[in-house]
Amino acid sequence: MGIISNLRGPKTQQQGLPSSDTLPPSSSLTSNKRKWSNLMPLVVSLVVIAEIAFLGRLDMEKNAAFFDSWPEMFYKSHSSAGAEKFGTEASGGDRNLVKESFEEWLEREDAVTYSRDFSKDPIWVSGADQEWKTCGVSCTFGFDPSKKPDAAFGLPQQSGVATVLHSMESVSYYSENNIARARRRGFDIVMTTSLSSDVPVGYFSWAEYDIMAPVMPKTEKAHAAAFISNCGARNFRLQALVGLEKANIKIDSYGNCHRNCDGNVDKVEALKRYKFSLAFENSNEEDYVTEKFFQSLVAGTIPVVVDGAPNIEDFAPSRDSFLHIKELEDVPSVAKRIKYLAENPVAYNQSLRWKYEGPSDSFKALVDMAAVHSSYRLCIHLATVIQEKEEKSSK
Repeated sequence: MGIISNLRGPKTQQQGLPSSDTLPPSSSLTSNKRKWSNLMPLVVSLVVIAEIAFLGRLDMEKNAAFFDSWPEMFYKSHSSAGAEKFGTEASGGDRNLVKESFEEWLEREDAVTYSRDFSKDPIWVSGADQEWKTCGVSCTFGFDPSKKPDAAFGLPQQSGVATVLHSMESVSYYSENNIARARRRGFDIVMTTSLSSDVPVGYFSWAEYDIMAPVMPKTEKAHAAAFISNCGARNFRLQALVGLEKANIKIDSYGNCHRNCDGNVDKVEALKRYKFSLAFENSNEEDYVTEKFFQSLVAGTIPVVVDGAPNIEDFAPSRDSFLHIKELEDVPSVAKRIKYLAENPVAYNQSLRWKYEGPSDSFKALVDMAAVHSSYRLCIHLATVIQEKEEKSSK
């Protein structure tokens, strides 16, 4: 208040304060006025800065309040728009807001009303009698000359009927099973062992194989068992078998090739007694892994594979669950490994550890795919294609 009182000096006489004869001389008064005049810019600046800071703080609080409330504002705006769009009544300043999340609204807006209800109008595939009524897609296989099917196996078919190629044979022997070639021939849907097929058909299944069956005692003196009947295979599997025998690996052969045991046995039960199994495929092809490999896993033996599928690791329950002869030159080293594991129970059991701890996630995912029968997966594929066409036409 001192500064303000001094600035109001001329009014002091009217307020009964000391008269002019008690005031300082005019030179002193002039000096004081000059001093306060010099301080005025500083005072004004301080006042302005204080006001700016205060107003700035208010703006920050307003902005914070705005950003805190904008989701609510958006929801209210969206709900109000929804109320107007769907005829919701409003009374006074309050509206009956539509209680609907943005995700629900978006899903509803994008929803397509399909012309076909598969539970009432099942997918029809011309083929052997089967019927599936699960997962929301009913499906029927059979023959009915009076009804046009959604799909049929083989070529040619009438217009509007999807053509299906189904085969579990190797492309090495059946070149028409090549996916690109099948497309060129006119097949709409390909079902082969290739995981790139529209509907992959593998030799593996939780339903068919008890993958986690317990390991039985290894009672046979021979190192490995072999079930090989195609002696004209287009790879070096027979040479590999002979090479292992020359390396003093004892092999009991139950197949037509190099047979030295009675082949009239249950394959899986026989394999359970051996530490190793020669799971030699008859061709080298990606994803082509047959029951030879999976039956060995069920039996609790270590499969020895020769060339075969280059991505065999994708089909194995663990990286050390099998031995791989990639080239004929690998036979001596693999034979050495077989002898070592056969003579060292701890190391051998390490290769079967997956039986107790469970297979890898990738292996479980692979086998889980086959938990749904390939025929029903064909129906799901057909229903998906039909609905996708309607979705595209509705845009």
